Amino acid sequence: MLFSLLYLILRRVLGFGALPTGRARSRAARAPAPGEDPTAAGQAPPPPPIRSSSAGSGEPSDATDSLVLLRGETRDPAPGHRELVTRKWTYTRRGRPGRPPVDPEVRELIVRLGRENPRWGYQRIRGELLKLDIRVSATTIRTILLRRGLDPAPRRAGPTWTEFLRLQAAGILACDFFTAETLLLKTIYVLFFIELSTRRVHLVGATAHPDSAWVAQQARNLGDR
Repeated sequence: MLFSLLYLILRRVLGFGALPTGRARSRAARAPAPGEDPTAAGQAPPPPPIRSSSAGSGEPSDATDSLVLLRGETRDPAPGHRELVTRKWTYTRRGRPGRPPVDPEVRELIVRLGRENPRWGYQRIRGELLKLDIRVSATTIRTILLRRGLDPAPRRAGPTWTEFLRLQAAGILACDFFTAETLLLKTIYVLFFIELSTRRVHLVGATAHPDSAWVAQQARNLGDR
């Protein structure tokens, strides 16, 4: 971390200390005078931001209520910051990427359990496999059954999961995290919710140490708005 900080300071000093060459100065547009149209000075006017308002009044109530996107080129907060972030999140790949494949015999056993027991859910099938000392996640069981045309129990003869989501989308919210890096390469986790029916995004909070209690409280705060 110390070497990264020294490298960042050196890049910033060199970036501000370098003088433009003659060719660069000839291409640079002059600064507009006070009250002058920026387009007359060879500069494009600043683009307006795109805002996604929060639920309710249509206007963001605070900084975490709305998602603000700016058109144009994104720049580093300091020279070399993007390179440092890339180095932080770059890992050396060893061996074959991804999870190991499921044994074909285990796949057939999962499909057999799903077909012969139409009221068993993914967790029940996982529990039966654990009795045989076979460890497979519920998500993997779901993927295998869906690929074989077996919908979630117990209503495999009813509407599909996609049809259910379309009918209930107005009352369903999805949530996830995205990360942002500070100037000192500290990772901040930003929690957001999205309404499935309108695709409206709500930024509800940011923290360096998210846990289940914090996420539950943010969900309550969103429900109280």
